[in-house]
Amino acid sequence: MPGLKPVLSFILICISFSIFSQSDKDYSSLFISSELKAKANAVVRFEKQTVEIVSYDQINVKTKRIVTVFNKYGKNRVNAAESYDDNRKIVKMEARIYDAFGEEIKKVKERDFVDASAVSDISIYEDDRVKYMSYTPNKYPYTVEYTSEVVTSTTAFFPNWTPVDSYFVSIEHAEYEIINSAGLELKTKKENFINFNIEEVSQNHFIAKNIEGIKYEAYTPDLLVIVPRFKVALRKFNMMGVEGLNNDWTDFGKWMYDRLLTGTDQIPQATIDEVRDLTAGIDNKIERAKLVYNYMQERTRYISIQVGIGGWKPMLADDVDKLGYADCKGLTNYTKALLEAVEVPSYYTLVYGGKSIRDLDSDFSSVQGNHAILCVPNDDENIFLECTSQTNPFGFTAGFTDDRDVLLVKPEGGEIVHTKIYAADDSVQKTNASVTLDETGGFEASVTIETTGFQYGLHDGIEKKTERDQQLHYKDYWDNINNISISAINIVNDKANVIYTEDIKLASNNYASKTGSRLILQPNMFNRVTNIPPRYPNRKLEFKIDRAFKDVDEFIIQYPESLKVEAMSDGEEIETKFGIYKYKLEALDGNKLKYTRTYILNKGNYNKEDYSAYRDFRKQIVKNDKSKIVFVKL
Repeated sequence: MPGLKPVLSFILICISFSIFSQSDKDYSSLFISSELKAKANAVVRFEKQTVEIVSYDQINVKTKRIVTVFNKYGKNRVNAAESYDDNRKIVKMEARIYDAFGEEIKKVKERDFVDASAVSDISIYEDDRVKYMSYTPNKYPYTVEYTSEVVTSTTAFFPNWTPVDSYFVSIEHAEYEIINSAGLELKTKKENFINFNIEEVSQNHFIAKNIEGIKYEAYTPDLLVIVPRFKVALRKFNMMGVEGLNNDWTDFGKWMYDRLLTGTDQIPQATIDEVRDLTAGIDNKIERAKLVYNYMQERTRYISIQVGIGGWKPMLADDVDKLGYADCKGLTNYTKALLEAVEVPSYYTLVYGGKSIRDLDSDFSSVQGNHAILCVPNDDENIFLECTSQTNPFGFTAGFTDDRDVLLVKPEGGEIVHTKIYAADDSVQKTNASVTLDETGGFEASVTIETTGFQYGLHDGIEKKTERDQQLHYKDYWDNINNISISAINIVNDKANVIYTEDIKLASNNYASKTGSRLILQPNMFNRVTNIPPRYPNRKLEFKIDRAFKDVDEFIIQYPESLKVEAMSDGEEIETKFGIYKYKLEALDGNKLKYTRTYILNKGNYNKEDYSAYRDFRKQIVKNDKSKIVFVKL
């Protein structure tokens, strides 16, 4: 009968609901509230991590995690994986997979997990191996129950609690408990608890419930700055048989210097003699350091190597000298040894390297950082060297290790300092152009782009591209110009002064548009902002502009005597807390126009209420960058 099938289906679903036990509800996607589904690629139905401290050199970690995955973007949030090495043993791991109704469809035993290398590119520390579940679903949603037990003797890497570890992941129940059987002294720190539904059951025992997924919004600070975290570290810890003390950063840094760095900096006498000859007669220590840094760059290359205590101890400088390669730790330690040979003091430095800016927590000493660099003190200034790069200018850190708290490892102990902040006047792009316009709307131009600071880093490397790839780069860079042809490219990379200069000759046969007897030209040909930040009717998160910069443009436009200017704007100036934008158009003698433009963007942290004003600022820039000049034929 018509309509009977839907009715029967509804009855069957109702019956299946009624026979579920309370625990069964964790496996069926049908019981997840609409609020938790709304902004979620996955929902953590249940998670319990129990960390038992048996002794200063043994921690047992038990995990049970049930996650419902709604789409391909949620697959990576299952977190069914464990790393292991000689000091970290997997006692147990298994997974069960359920369909949308909570029916088990697959069991994954430990032998079924993929076993792979866990070495990454720039890390100070990685476990040797990782086992992870690989599963390709036939349909969504599905649910994974994952259980594991791990025992580790390296207690320096204490498992912290971050219940919300990704955007678009909701939490029904996430629990964390420390059982301190050994009665050891802990360092702990709570962050961002106040804005989330977290219950403190007892000391070091927390439950998070019914936390809706966080939707990513443009310009949002690092997720770890927003979400709740419970940081934990042992004051007395073990790292692969080496006992450590961690009352504060001074203690931690001294332990690193004494136990990880001391004895690793010996280099052959022949190399010592070579760098001393190279720097002979140079009194200024920074000039000596520049020569040694260049010597290191020419002799070595970066390769990821995980050796020593927990992957934190650098390989011997003598071995780096022989082999010519190392990871960030080895190259930093080797450069330090070379500088010592020419009496330039320097400090091994721990940092979170990456495009996004992340500080070491200056208030909470623990194993932190994913990269090593070198600090050369110079009076009141610290100069930081990126030792993994064969091309970086001396002291250049913009875009990867700039503007963040780092740890200097000194003989007397650790010290938190801040790396260089590149202000707008440090990160300047100057674009100058000489343009000859024809009466059909085509033009020929010579353009010079000069960049410094952070903007230098955005351009650096073009000179190494093939001629074809350089052509493609500039055609993409000026994608607002139709039928562009590039006849000459000349690039000078002045590493000594950190100035990158590009000279390009180009042409287009139909840039300006024709309307009857009129020619309409957009004078900002070579440095146009086209992107407007996305609109959020009800933005939830604060926003951040990580880096400041300054653009200064000047274009001289020669137009033919057969044309005259019928209309053009004098210009506009906009000043906000986010920055300054101004442009101006002037008529010069001899059928010439001068277009000048300055755009300064300020770095800063802003309230979510300011975002609409920032977006308006950017909209005005996009609009004004499309300003027009109207020519008419005489």
